[in-house]
Amino acid sequence: MAERVAKTGNDAAAYALRQINPDVVAAYPITPQTELMHKFAEYVADGDVDTEFVQVESEHSAMSAVVGASLSGARCCTATSSAGLALMWEILFVAAGNRCPIVMPVVNRALSAPINIHCDHSDSMGARDSGWIQLYAENSQEAYDNVLQAIRIGEHPDVMLPVMAALDGFILSHTIEALEINDDETAQDFLGDFKRDYSLLDVDNPYTFGPLALQNYYFEYKKQQIDAMEAARDVIVDVGKEYGELTGRTYGMLEPYRCDDAEVILVGLGSTTGTAKEAADQVREEDGIAAGVLKVRCFRPFPAREIAEALGDAAVVGTLDRAVSFGLGGPLFHEVRSSLSGRDNCAPMVDFIYGLGGRDMPLNSVKDVFRQLADVQKKGKTEADDIRYVGLRE
Repeated sequence: MAERVAKTGNDAAAYALRQINPDVVAAYPITPQTELMHKFAEYVADGDVDTEFVQVESEHSAMSAVVGASLSGARCCTATSSAGLALMWEILFVAAGNRCPIVMPVVNRALSAPINIHCDHSDSMGARDSGWIQLYAENSQEAYDNVLQAIRIGEHPDVMLPVMAALDGFILSHTIEALEINDDETAQDFLGDFKRDYSLLDVDNPYTFGPLALQNYYFEYKKQQIDAMEAARDVIVDVGKEYGELTGRTYGMLEPYRCDDAEVILVGLGSTTGTAKEAADQVREEDGIAAGVLKVRCFRPFPAREIAEALGDAAVVGTLDRAVSFGLGGPLFHEVRSSLSGRDNCAPMVDFIYGLGGRDMPLNSVKDVFRQLADVQKKGKTEADDIRYVGLRE
């Protein structure tokens, strides 16, 4: 039975971790993730989980601890934000390379300098090629649902990769929303048990993990990770369908909104896609713009084929980027444009950089983005690298 409750995004993710009941959690506090692990620590203190909770001295140590625990056969989780994720950088690759299906909520926050504690996607986008699967949440409901599904995705025998479940800092992490949570029995039946095929603690059958691999074998190790990330595509969709049968909320790699007849489509991820859906509705009514939104739920593996199909016959495509790749616009823009390359009559594209350091992206700003795309449609073309900045002071 599902129950309707009011929770912040942090509490929703923590509740999902409670239902996962990980064997080991190692974590270090950093704003705006801190309250997530505070809540989970309460579950530990109250005896609501059987988790071994390790309070470490840094995020580098947190990831190191869960890698070791995962290789011993434990189901492991952690959480972080911003500079904490950056401090894990070395061990992110170790976790992925050792095929550790660790689940980590990442509460998105800008990276210094200057110091900023509010949301943008520079932290998780900086780790986009570390070998981790990446899921992004629009709201607290998805933050909860994504964490639960992340366990099944990462632990699938064809995948065995770590998963980041990202949610926007403060916008979601500290805002109370209504959501549905599963009862514990339903959640745990969905999650199942985890048994690693090879374990550091199997003294009768010793294995080597993280060996030295030079020119002779390193390439082959990486190709196995590439194959696992490719296999994750079908697993993400299958798990999302199974979860939908259980809850009525089906998930895939993407979520199209009013794209079937759309002439201008805005592609984005995270909480702003909710605002974009409302903006699309309003500009259709107020301006007669055939607007649609394509929400990217899964950024790694990147759904290039699915995006090309979903954008269909769009006359103009815009991307919403809450991070930058210096000199090239935003990371989502690059990947969407690559997805469309080689298509006949490829639609003009405009990249909109917005919200860096937590700057607001109100409804009227997104409506203006749609109007700019409509102007491009009238002209029939744009610059090869049309990059615009939303809400930037002159």
